[in-house]
Amino acid sequence: MHALFLAAALLVGCLLAVQASVNLQLNKAVGTPYGASTLQLGVATALLALLAIAVGAIGAIRLVPDAPFWHLLGGLASPLYITSGILLFPRLGALAAAGLFVTGQMFASLGLDLFGLLGITRKPLSAGIALGALAVLVGITVIIRGQRPGKTSAQPGPASGPVPGPASNSGGGSVRAAAATVTAPARAATTPSPSVKPGGLGQIGWIVLGIVAGGVLPVQGAVNALLRDDVHQPLTTALISFIVATITIAVVLLVLLALRRTPRPRFAPLSTMPWWGWLGGACAAAYVTATFTLIPTIGAATTVALTVTGQQVASAVIDNYGLFRLPRRPLTTPRLTGLTLLIVGSVLVQLT
Repeated sequence: MHALFLAAALLVGCLLAVQASVNLQLNKAVGTPYGASTLQLGVATALLALLAIAVGAIGAIRLVPDAPFWHLLGGLASPLYITSGILLFPRLGALAAAGLFVTGQMFASLGLDLFGLLGITRKPLSAGIALGALAVLVGITVIIRGQRPGKTSAQPGPASGPVPGPASNSGGGSVRAAAATVTAPARAATTPSPSVKPGGLGQIGWIVLGIVAGGVLPVQGAVNALLRDDVHQPLTTALISFIVATITIAVVLLVLLALRRTPRPRFAPLSTMPWWGWLGGACAAAYVTATFTLIPTIGAATTVALTVTGQQVASAVIDNYGLFRLPRRPLTTPRLTGLTLLIVGSVLVQLT
């Protein structure tokens, strides 16, 4: 049974990479990353609500008014993480983007442990933790420096649709993604993917976004753990977190629409989207629910180590084979070296 729990932790880590990949199809159909994030989080919220009703956990919502207000804010991390994935995966590739997320996760969880923040038991710095953090840092540096523009294989027949274009910081601190239309003729051998040249100023901004988006996940987990103590139901905790997330990204979408900073969402193209484009919400709901279930059983450190390992391995496979219509980026020796360092570093940080 213990081995089954360990395998489940590895699997839900893989779901994080799948979630970010399939969300690109949702974004392509809707035409705006903020609309896609709103729809995806809404789907996850609906799934969790149905599950909470089915198991009789929905009644725990009555305890929410007694919880401190800031215990409800864990959901703020989800819109940032999901929208960042939509923006970063086509630009940096699945492996590099996931590597940045993992780097942020590792250093944020390390900070929570070393300083005993948000109710986390304080953990002293050890040689293993320091070595693991260094390995993670070197690993993501090797992956980013070894980045090459990806290519996608031609699909039979013409296919067209909006993909995220270059984004820039707006005055309100938000990231604006422009939509561009691309067409892949059947006779084309390959189609260049959006990419960022190493060393450019633009790439630095995307790297920072990836690290910050990954860094908010451990903070979210710590805050949600406090909320779980308030409502006594993991499923209800996850539901509340996703309700906050959905409301937050919906407000951001409305503000950006009012300021004309993002295209108006389109819903007609959803009918032609691949069926697996809807899996992002299910992956998100499964990840949150599974982590709440696994942490008390196999421990937080083991859960985090296995989930980030699964996330990195799945991202490498998606990149190498160009799955989910992502640009194909072969697993070269530098990228494989960086992946290995990320996995080893993650395990050392969490299990030392």
